[in-house]
Amino acid sequence: MRSLRFLVACLASLAFLTLFPVEGQTPGRKKKLLAIGQTKGFQHDATTHGLATLWKLGQESGLWDTYIRTDTQLITKERLPANAKNLNYFDAVAFYTTGELDLTDAQKAALLSFVREDGKGFIGIHSATDTFYQWPEYGEMIGGYFDLHPWNQFEAPIIVEDRNFPATRHFPPTFTVHDEIYQIKEFSRDRVRVLMRLDESKLDLQRKGVKRTDGDFAVTWVRNYGKGRVFYSSLGHREDSWDRKDIQTMWLEAVKWAMGLTEGDATPRPRP
Repeated sequence: MRSLRFLVACLASLAFLTLFPVEGQTPGRKKKLLAIGQTKGFQHDATTHGLATLWKLGQESGLWDTYIRTDTQLITKERLPANAKNLNYFDAVAFYTTGELDLTDAQKAALLSFVREDGKGFIGIHSATDTFYQWPEYGEMIGGYFDLHPWNQFEAPIIVEDRNFPATRHFPPTFTVHDEIYQIKEFSRDRVRVLMRLDESKLDLQRKGVKRTDGDFAVTWVRNYGKGRVFYSSLGHREDSWDRKDIQTMWLEAVKWAMGLTEGDATPRPRP
């Protein structure tokens, strides 16, 4: 019911924006975001709320339109029937997904090319790292894979490593958020720039399921992938996390950066 009420509010917001455009909005073609909510594993209750939030942020900012899908038909560069769009129409793709999605080898190649060769954006949300374990190139692109969440949902102590990047500059140096933070495997700071991590000094590192011996629990990162841009954050398991203004600002700026609307340094660096 909550997600339904949220969608109704989003539609009301759209009606308002149609009558009263955002001040300073640049006329012309808005950017296009393809948001995929397909799951082949654990079902996240916040998927609808999260993708609807991306839709709302695009409408309120006047910067992009969001096409929300629970299938993967549009992830292709092949011509589709009728008026269906393909990847050539979009500027970024967002995944709030789990498991081995319904992509053919040709579609997988198209998605990688969309980012790497075409210079477009990819935004991974929460369980996007719990996706495509059998497709190593995907794990390389996004930066790693889910490897349990030892503390489950808790008051996560966050250290903001990069307060110059557009998506994190509004945060204080440290803060807490009630959410479910992933432990990541096949992850290296040699290929991504970490923006936020858990404060390991405040964690129970003896808890069952903790596997990282280096205490490096990255929460949010960015990377350049060929000509394109990749943003990932494990935040977003809970609806109330999406409702936080500071978290919404992070996602707003993440999409803007991924689409090339803003600049931010994605050069990998060691943990401070």
